[in-house]
Amino acid sequence: MPGVELPCESTVNNILKKHGQVTPRKKNRRRIINKYPVFDPQSPNLVWSADFKGKFRMGSYEYCNPLTIADSFSRYLFAIHGLEYCRTEDCKPIFEKAFREHGMPEQMHTDNGPPFGSPISLRRMTSLAVWFMDLGVTPVYSDPGQPQQNGRHERMHKDLKAQATRPPGRGWRSQQKKFDEFRVEYNEVRPHEALMMKTPNEVHKKSEREYPRRVQDWVYPSVMKMKLVTVNGALRWNSDGLIMVSTALSGKFVGLEEVDNGVWIVYYRHVALGVLSEKTKRVYEMEDYQL
Repeated sequence: MPGVELPCESTVNNILKKHGQVTPRKKNRRRIINKYPVFDPQSPNLVWSADFKGKFRMGSYEYCNPLTIADSFSRYLFAIHGLEYCRTEDCKPIFEKAFREHGMPEQMHTDNGPPFGSPISLRRMTSLAVWFMDLGVTPVYSDPGQPQQNGRHERMHKDLKAQATRPPGRGWRSQQKKFDEFRVEYNEVRPHEALMMKTPNEVHKKSEREYPRRVQDWVYPSVMKMKLVTVNGALRWNSDGLIMVSTALSGKFVGLEEVDNGVWIVYYRHVALGVLSEKTKRVYEMEDYQL
């Protein structure tokens, strides 16, 4: 299906086996199953990574939380910006600036912490993740407690901490100057062994996917049923009441593709979110379905 991220074949096969009788695994709460993903792009702009380095006190005794955004292949650092809070409304302008100047990636790789991901939400969705999907960028996540899955970014953070926070700046302006100087040196001066002793600036190229002036409406394939997610994050399902999806999707339309009698795969735009069961009136993570 063009433009849509389909669930893996093994997941669909599990759903459709045994004459279509699908039994959701009993559980008391949503949890994340480690998938041991490998993030190893072979060209720029396939995967960008983003993270907070970790807060520290500046000379003014105020806490600074540096948001960093980088290309996972070329190591090119798009942004290092000190923020007071790790909130969606504070992060979005930093991502917007990076998207406008450098184009957009296919995927955005982060950990599971706010504002990037939520362990208690379907597909770890947050409002920031939904905004990425609105732009055509698929949010992807490291397994919980596995920072090595974003090892390139973590190694950069070690260099950043050593050079730009010891000692810290006296205040916001002087600290940001330290970040900016580090970014220039990292991108344009330091060669990387993994890049054949080239600098990130020599390897990276601007993405051909430009930041849109406005988010385009998404047209789901005609085989899908469209449903509006209510302000409480639920779907109105026929006369059977509400089925909870995610509050991160409040006011958004999702698409549902029936893969068996009473079993639907739920999509938001190009991303498969989970499996809806009419029998239990619940939406489950793909991996939470078993025979």
